[in-house]
Amino acid sequence: MAAAVDGADGIELGAAFRPEIAFIDITLPGLDGFEVARRLRALDGGKKVVLVAITGHGQPEDRRRAHTAGFDAYLVKPVVPEQLYELIAQVPLTERWD
Repeated sequence: MAAAVDGADGIELGAAFRPEIAFIDITLPGLDGFEVARRLRALDGGKKVVLVAITGHGQPEDRRRAHTAGFDAYLVKPVVPEQLYELIAQVPLTERWD
């Protein structure tokens, strides 16, 4: 497990750590979560990682922007732990990156 403090750090960690699932806050310092998702998707193997947006914004337009940026799931804060467990359980335990 790894954690980033801002968007640029998140991209760097994603490239180095190659997670199976990444939980990304939309409101990050520097690059926002939408841009982090786009850049992670552009990395080799980036299409295989499960990207989950976590945000305080739950409007339909926010959800559309997240989908367009490449997120697989969208959770509105406060996140219920059972939602996290369910998402994690759906991720295959195999290598997802090339």
